[in-house]
Amino acid sequence: MQFRNLISLALFCISTICFAQTGGQFSFAFIDLNYSARNAATAGTSISINTNDLNLAISNPSLLNDEMHKKITFNHAILSGGINYGMLAYAHHFKKGTFDTYIKYCDYGEFTMTEANGQIIGDFRPFEYVFGIGYGKQLNPNISVGANLNLIGSNLETYSAYGASIDLVGTYMHTNKLFSISALFKNAGFKIKDYTSNDTGVLPADMQLAFSYKLAHAPFRFSMLIHHLNKWELGYNDPNALPTYDALTGDTIAVPTTGFIENLGRHFSFSTELTISKNIQLRFGLNYLKRQELKLDDRPGMSGFTMGAGFNFEKIRIDYAFVVYSRAGFNNLLSISTPLDKWRKQKKMRVITTPVF
Repeated sequence: MQFRNLISLALFCISTICFAQTGGQFSFAFIDLNYSARNAATAGTSISINTNDLNLAISNPSLLNDEMHKKITFNHAILSGGINYGMLAYAHHFKKGTFDTYIKYCDYGEFTMTEANGQIIGDFRPFEYVFGIGYGKQLNPNISVGANLNLIGSNLETYSAYGASIDLVGTYMHTNKLFSISALFKNAGFKIKDYTSNDTGVLPADMQLAFSYKLAHAPFRFSMLIHHLNKWELGYNDPNALPTYDALTGDTIAVPTTGFIENLGRHFSFSTELTISKNIQLRFGLNYLKRQELKLDDRPGMSGFTMGAGFNFEKIRIDYAFVVYSRAGFNNLLSISTPLDKWRKQKKMRVITTPVF
C-alpha cells in the first residue's frame, strides 16, 4: 500500500512540473550530477547499457542483476575551488531480485564567514548528500524493471533542507543483446524541510528515454539520451531584453528567442564507445543543452563535449572521464569498482595420494 501511495505521489509531481520554467526553480540540483565516470564520459547516455556495471545501475536500477552480487564501487570528481563530489555503492543479490545501497556526497569546500562590514568571524563548509537504496528485477529475458528510493540532505552554513525522492525505470533488451532502450522517471518527490519558510523550489524531476546499439561486426556502440520529456521549453528568453537597432541601416533587430529546432536539439545527448580490446574502451559524447548553456559566445570551444576511457583488469575496473563545461572550467571523474568475491583467498585443497603396487 505504501509503494502504491509513493507512485501516486510521483504522478502528482509530474503534473506539477510539466509546465515549469527552467532556472532557479529547483532544490537539490546536485542530485542530477553525473557520479559515474563512464556515464559522464558519454554525456549521460550510457544508462541503458547492460554490461553488469554497478555504476550505471545506480542511475538505472532495472540493470541490477545477479552478476553484480557483492560488487562495490567508488567514484570521485574534483572541480576547481576545492569542490569535490562522489559516490560509494554496494550491490547484493537475493532470490527475489538485486538490491544496491549508495551514498552520494557533494563538498563545496571551506568558506569564510564574515559580518556585514567584512570582519571575519569564522568559517563553514557546505555539504550535501543522498542516502539511497535501489531494487532491480528481471521479469523475462527481455524486460527488467527497477526503482530507487532516496533520502536527500543539504546543509549550507546555518540553513538546512531535507527531502525524499524515487526513481522508476524499465528496460527492454533485444534478444541479440545489441539493442536496448530504457524509460526513466527521475527525482519524483518532495521536501521534508525547507531552508526558509518562503522557499518554493521543487525537485528537478525528469522523464527520459535512453537508447543504445552495439554494431554486431564492428567495435562501436552508439547511444542517445532524450531528456526533460516532461518540459518542452529548455531555452531561456530574457524577459527584460529589448530590441536593438542596426547602426548602419537603422533596422530593428528583434530580441533573439529559442526556435523550435534549437529547443528540440537541447533535449538530446549523443555518445560513441570504441572497444579497443577486451580490456580497453574509449568514449566520446556531446550534451547539446550544456553546450548551448555554458559556452562562451565568441569562443565556444569544446563546451558540452565529454571523453574518457575504461580499463578492465582481472579484479578491478577503472573508468575515467574528462568533461568540458566551457573554456573557463572542466571536470575530472574517476570510478573504481570490484567484486569482493574475487579477492577472497581460495582454500588450497590438500591432495593425498596412495602408492599403487
